[in-house]
Amino acid sequence: MPSALISGASVTGPTLAFWLARAGWSVTLVEKAPGMRAGGQAIDIRGPALTVIERMGLLPAVMALRTHHKGMTVLDRQGQEISRTTERTASAGRLDSGDVEIFRDDLSRLLVEASQDKVEYLYGDSIEELEDDDTAVLASFRRAADRRFDIVVGADGLRSNVRWLAFDSDGRWLAPLGVGFAIYTVPNILGLTDWQLSFRDETSGYVIYPSQTNEDLRVNLGFALMPDEFPRGDPEAQRDIILRRTAHLGGPIPALLEHLPEASDLWFGPLAQVKMPSWSNGRVALVGDAGYCPSPFTGQGTSLAIIGAFVLAKELARTPTDAEAAFQRYEARMRPFVTLNQDLLSLSRQGPAPDDVFDRAKNGIDLSDYWSAP
Repeated sequence: MPSALISGASVTGPTLAFWLARAGWSVTLVEKAPGMRAGGQAIDIRGPALTVIERMGLLPAVMALRTHHKGMTVLDRQGQEISRTTERTASAGRLDSGDVEIFRDDLSRLLVEASQDKVEYLYGDSIEELEDDDTAVLASFRRAADRRFDIVVGADGLRSNVRWLAFDSDGRWLAPLGVGFAIYTVPNILGLTDWQLSFRDETSGYVIYPSQTNEDLRVNLGFALMPDEFPRGDPEAQRDIILRRTAHLGGPIPALLEHLPEASDLWFGPLAQVKMPSWSNGRVALVGDAGYCPSPFTGQGTSLAIIGAFVLAKELARTPTDAEAAFQRYEARMRPFVTLNQDLLSLSRQGPAPDDVFDRAKNGIDLSDYWSAP
């Protein structure tokens, strides 16, 4: 039985683990967090990614947990209403598109639950070294004993540890966007009910929306930030940057920032695209944001991750004893689709991409031949 080590237990990792386990692989998934992580933004499942979710048997559960936002109000810097619409939202785009929006932590939980009976999950641990000897990969962990695997896959996001260990240590594959993004949860002090608030100018922006139950709010803040300005590993300094870079914003923001110090699920960092000449190196590969993050501005990160994990698993199932050939087929299949969606960035940073362009991007891969494969 071939063995795989996957790093990252958010969305991409559990999706890959599910399909590999179904194909008869022995799968271990390592996650540095002590358990499933709470919080995160509302994310979208679109086009062929919805078919993958349906084939996993998860579509009814996903539909039960989807958001119910009915529209949004656009505010100015001082919080005064400029416009409102019931046709689209800042986070989901067109509300008549057939796409499904769900919170990241809800989707992650469903994916983990679907795979955990057949997958070994190692929480509270991380990979410290990888040694590929052409027959297997020796993984050294921070806590667990060293183990050998046939392959290792980084599904660990924009700041991928596997990419750092096996591909580079200087971030040269990152294309910074000059934007910092922060998201955290607060009580619904604004009384929003299935409704979003948004603001955007040349240097900053925000989107605020309630949870599915309307009990809490997810606060999404964006502002100018370069990677060398980010105080990695210093939560207090990170909160200070958020407060300083959003101090000019009025409306609901001052009251929401009062809750920042108590937020236990804060995620904050500089945004970037990941553009690499190859997503594999020997017996190590990358999938999702770790290999080809398109950035949240495109709205396609989750769908790329789900589809990429599915395609990678299917190709590995075809040639389980020749992982490198599987990696090459996976990349050949995915790269045109990834490029199509990464190219949305130039449009989406200035506002919603034209509907026809966006629809071509989200549906730009055909998975039909996989459904008849074992």
